[in-house]
Parts: sequence; C-alpha cells; structure tokens
Amino acid sequence: MPEKIRIGTRRSVLAMWQARFVAGLLAKGGMESEIVGIETRGDKILDVAIAKIGDKGVFTQELEDMLQHGAIDIAVHSAKDLPSELSPGFELIAFTCREKVNDVLVAHRSNNDLDNPEISLQVGSSSVRRRAFLRRYYPHFRIVDMRGNLQTRMGKMQNGVCDLLILAFAGVKRMEMERFIVRELPADRFVPPVGQGCLAVESSVNIDPEKKMRIRRHVNHCPTEKMVREERAFLKTLKGGCSIPAFGHATLKDDSLFLTAGIISLDGRELIVECAEGGIGETSGILGDSVARAVLDRGGRRLLEEIRSEQK
Repeated sequence: MPEKIRIGTRRSVLAMWQARFVAGLLAKGGMESEIVGIETRGDKILDVAIAKIGDKGVFTQELEDMLQHGAIDIAVHSAKDLPSELSPGFELIAFTCREKVNDVLVAHRSNNDLDNPEISLQVGSSSVRRRAFLRRYYPHFRIVDMRGNLQTRMGKMQNGVCDLLILAFAGVKRMEMERFIVRELPADRFVPPVGQGCLAVESSVNIDPEKKMRIRRHVNHCPTEKMVREERAFLKTLKGGCSIPAFGHATLKDDSLFLTAGIISLDGRELIVECAEGGIGETSGILGDSVARAVLDRGGRRLLEEIRSEQK
C-alpha cells in the first residue's frame, strides 16, 4: 500500500482549500495524501492585532511542532503569512503556481463613490501594509480593524460593520467570491506583500530525500519559486514581518527577474521603493538582498525604527 503524505494546515475554509489543492497536485502524480487541520495562535486570538501578538510563528508554530514530531509530513501555508526566516530545522520545499497578486476592494453591492472625497466609506482590514496604502491613496476612507477568516469578515461587512473590505484577489477567487469585487487595485501602487498569491510547502529538514524530491516534482512551479525566493530574500534582509508595512513583488520576463520592493510609513505619507533587475540564473537571493540594503540606506532603517516605536 503506497505511503500517504500527511498534509498539515490551518482549519479555515480557505486554508483547507489550499491543502486540498496541494493534495490534488500530489494525486495527479500518483501520491496519496490525507489532510490534518489544526488551529494556530493567529487563528485563536482574533481580538488583538497581529503586531501585538508578535510576528514569529503566529500562523506557523503549531504546524512546525507537528512537523518536528512527525505528526505530519508537510505543512501548506499562504506564502505571504510566513515569517521572513523559518525556525531552525525547517525548510520550504515547494511553491505552487502563483495566482494574480493584486489586492481588491469587495462589497456586497456596487459602489460608485470610491473616489468621492465627500463620502467617507468604512473599509475593513487588519493588514498594516494595506492600511498604510489606503491612507496614502484613499485618505477619505475610514479604516476599521478587521481580523478573522474571509467568511467571517464578509459576514461582518454584510452586518454593517464596514462598507468595504480590502483583500487578496487570490483568496477571493479561491472562495468563488469574485462577484463581490468592486475594484482591482493596481499592483504598481498597492504593491503586494512578499509571497501573495502563492502557496508554500514547508517540511522538516529531516524529511526523507526521496519523498521531498517527489513532492517537489509534482507541486513546485519553478518560475514562482524564483520570484518568491527573491521576495523573501528582500524581507529577510529588511527584517520585516507581519507587523511591518513592507512589500515586495517580483516578475519574470524572458531571462530577467524584476523586483519592486520597499516600505511605507504607517500613516502612508512616506514611501520608499526600490526596483532592480537580475538574470534568472544569477539571483539566488542576491537581488532581494541588494534591494533591501538600498531601501535601508534610503531611510528604511529610520522608518523601521519609527514604525516599531509607534507599535509599542
């Protein structure tokens, strides 16, 4: 009887969809799997901002514990939820083909007043990056802190807690809620967070090499892996996390990789952006690291200190 790959995941509807998606890719390669759902610290504590809980392992710690003890073989994450550095003993072994990276505004009814400064719409979000960009490009919006899974937030909006939500297109599409999108926000203004639109597969470094190779063969999308690893290299050097309004978006064209990344102040007034290009075979984190150093040298260090001071 073939060995089953035990897939660990959070229990939200979206996270379970993501785990089933990876299970489907494995099945196409003839690999059986079973899904093990758990609640993480980030899922349990919904009345406190992520910045107050702490970046490290908010959505990953419990899954890593299971990986370490052999209760699961792999864990499936939204790549954007991962810390910039994994805990010792763990590695990312595969990245799925990336969905569209844009943020979107969603509402239960069409709205023609998005750009009218005289109308102060309430927008729900818990993301420090999205909130900062909203303050910069939609200063007339009133931001309402909103945590919870997608269905919970949609329910709160329907009950009148806010008029709009700002979400990742990928999650909205995966939950078949595209009909609620009232505006797709341009990625060159609302630059997405590192890893948005991609699923990452994590394992223990002690995973059987043959098993690892088979999982990579059936799940990993090499172009996406190149892009996301450069974005993560940027975030690692920047020392950013869920509580820092940093962003990074890499694209591939022909034999070149382009990276746009930076940081924005909490009030949206100060924006530091760097763009760079590198050859696909030359990068291996070098491009992301160099972009982060350029951001830090242009005022990023000071801005990071100010952000962390404001969040205390």
